[in-house]
Amino acid sequence: MLRELPEGGGKHSRFSGSNAVRKLRTAVPFLALFVVVGCSSSEGKDEELLTELQKSYCLQLGVWQTARDAGRTAVPESPEAEEAELAADGVLLAMRPLRDETVRGGQTLEEETVLAISNGDGNAEGHVVQYCGDVGFETLTR
Repeated sequence: MLRELPEGGGKHSRFSGSNAVRKLRTAVPFLALFVVVGCSSSEGKDEELLTELQKSYCLQLGVWQTARDAGRTAVPESPEAEEAELAADGVLLAMRPLRDETVRGGQTLEEETVLAISNGDGNAEGHVVQYCGDVGFETLTR
């Protein structure tokens, strides 16, 4: 379930203030459109749509990485921790139309994304970052 961030995030957060909240609120409905329109595999998708979906996923992955890093020292229920949770929701939502894409090691993008976000699996995170590099969006991730 997606959560709304309180206005004015933490003082050390790169996502603090209403600007970040506005960006996240804008990104989530945009991603929801792709979830409704997208299908479970990239086969047969228009190449332009596939590229936009991949870009959106990699962008959301980078946002999550930054928010997660900022929230590592945050206490639970802090604005930084909530930002990281919201960013994780954004990655999972962006991943849905691409979930059957194969990443390094033969796993699906869905499997690796869930391992990276839910379990803090550094190897899985490396695989999804490599996926972004392979599709041309390495600069959107950390």
